[in-house]
Amino acid sequence: MPYTTQDIRNIALVGQAGAGKTLLAEALLAQSGAIRSKGSLARGTTVCDFDPQEKALLHSLDAAICGFETQGRRVNMIDTPGYPDFLGRTLSALEAVETAVIVVSAVDGVEPMTQRMMDFARTRGLCRLVVVNKIDSREARTEQVLAELRESFGRSCLPLNLPADGGASVVDCFFQSQGKATDFSSVAAAHTEIIDQVVEIDEKLMALYLEQGEELLNPEQLHDPFEQALREDHLIPVCFCSAETGAGIPELLAVLARLAPNPAEGNPPPFLKGEGDAAERVTVSPDPAKHVLAHVFKVTIDPFVGKMGIFRVHQGTVRPGAQLLVGDARKPIKLAHLYQLQGKDHVEITQAIPGDICAVPKIDEIQFDAVLHDSHDEDHHHLKSVTFPPAMLGLAIRSEKRGDEQKLSEGLHRLMSEDPCVRVEHHVAQNETVLYGLGDLHLRVMLQRLTERYGVSVKTSPPAVPYRETITRPAEGHCRHKKQTGGAGQFGEVYLRIEPLERGAGFEFVDDVVGGAIPGQFIPAVEKGVRQVLTEGAIAGFNLQDIRVSVYDGKHHAVDSKEVAFVSAGRKAFIEAIKQAAPIVLEPVVRIVISCPTASIGDVSSDLATRRARINGQDTLLGGRSEITALVPLGELQDYLSRLKALTGGEGTYTMDLSHYDPVPARKQQELVSAFKPHEEAE
Repeated sequence: MPYTTQDIRNIALVGQAGAGKTLLAEALLAQSGAIRSKGSLARGTTVCDFDPQEKALLHSLDAAICGFETQGRRVNMIDTPGYPDFLGRTLSALEAVETAVIVVSAVDGVEPMTQRMMDFARTRGLCRLVVVNKIDSREARTEQVLAELRESFGRSCLPLNLPADGGASVVDCFFQSQGKATDFSSVAAAHTEIIDQVVEIDEKLMALYLEQGEELLNPEQLHDPFEQALREDHLIPVCFCSAETGAGIPELLAVLARLAPNPAEGNPPPFLKGEGDAAERVTVSPDPAKHVLAHVFKVTIDPFVGKMGIFRVHQGTVRPGAQLLVGDARKPIKLAHLYQLQGKDHVEITQAIPGDICAVPKIDEIQFDAVLHDSHDEDHHHLKSVTFPPAMLGLAIRSEKRGDEQKLSEGLHRLMSEDPCVRVEHHVAQNETVLYGLGDLHLRVMLQRLTERYGVSVKTSPPAVPYRETITRPAEGHCRHKKQTGGAGQFGEVYLRIEPLERGAGFEFVDDVVGGAIPGQFIPAVEKGVRQVLTEGAIAGFNLQDIRVSVYDGKHHAVDSKEVAFVSAGRKAFIEAIKQAAPIVLEPVVRIVISCPTASIGDVSSDLATRRARINGQDTLLGGRSEITALVPLGELQDYLSRLKALTGGEGTYTMDLSHYDPVPARKQQELVSAFKPHEEAE
């Protein structure tokens, strides 16, 4: 069916794992006629959970795109993961929609991911709609859950419908002012409350309402103020349903078709031109006749299909055969095919207009977060960056089979291309590759994909803590490197002094040689020898930092002085100076922010005390949760994720980032120094 931008509705189903997002998507697809019948998680027949790992775990691990048509509207729907480990994929999907549909269980109520999704959607300027699912459950607490929502997110959380008959049906409270008895409250009371909230946004409508009463107001008069109330965070509608029985699903479809904003009604996407502080907000119009502007919010790489970029069109019209620029690239790419996605199925289309979500295959230049455009007028345009949670849980990995190193490298690169919260680092000093993720499940899924998709079996181990070395007082070092092996020899002599810098200052190399004692062409060789020690370590094998090295004297020989001689002399002089400068080992200290149920706060604080933590603050959050901020040595947090889950019944979450480096305790330094076996310099 042909449709326009005004007919499009873009929604993302977000919320806690287990709230029923995937089954809700199935119910909406089935009710609208997009599929014949609802699929089953147990049988692995749902549209959105098509990956073998998702079928095995019975949970979504990636954002899946599908769509349907209802009441003359085209609804693009994204089903997102509910595990915090896959938060990056969920936040990325929200970049493509106007409306975040936060799915809440009528049994469990407001949970940690509910809070996070509500906060992110508000910060990003998305319209929010809460769907309370599982109202048919025996343990359903519909009235209490609505009260929890209003306590956590404000009095603007108002029901558009109410459950009735013990959760077997729902009754509309917005389009009608009277109705049958409901499980709590009444249609009249809910109708009056939400109409009062909507008309507050429009002074003229408010005056008419006060003068003539709500009987003279029709849904068409309320549409524009309703959209405005959504955009301005003045209203968060709440709908009730059961994805299992279908109760409330027709009513939810009507809400999406009649009340959800289209791309022209939602808050405009935060496009910027320029970088950093100089970046300026630019206006993007959902006009199909203007230049193309689209945003890549998801990338998938399949061994058989290849690389696929999934993007949302914000402006202009995209057609197969079009030439588009990727970011600031000078050379355009050509789109051979254009697809709409229905889970794992690809449906070829002839055009994509503003508001459409579509995909292009086999274009290597497309990267996550890239902006696609067809004119250099849109160079340097980008969507305001999302702050993703930092990937701090790491595993050192290496291939099981010799010769698989290249396959491992390619597999890791592809994992990073698909997930903004996957990070890979190669630690030279420890000679290890570390895969970082958001949690234990995140890493396990990544490792399984390396094996199943890319054919690489890996061995894992806890990563080495990235300790550092530094000095605490000034010192001097000297070395005369002299070597005679018959014929031309080697000669270089270096005098240098070292001094500590402020923590975090890094490294400085100063040439204080006067009178040509060391010819200028050999000074870089001295620095090279010094930098070798910086990366290899001097007392425990860790990188050196916060040191100034000043070379102030030396000697050379007209015939025997060579670069290699001064490299060796600089290296040995530096090591000698370090030994006299009271060297110490530093450990990374991270700032950790822990969110947990208030009832668990004592156990969490006691456990932190055993990890040499310094607790900086504690705050009470909404929904019976508290937050602790502390500084903790990173080496004390190797097993913290599992420990926190045990202490909080699985409800604790944390984020952390590097704060600074502090000296390690004396006993720990002795252990590290004793274990160090320095490399002997080859003669």
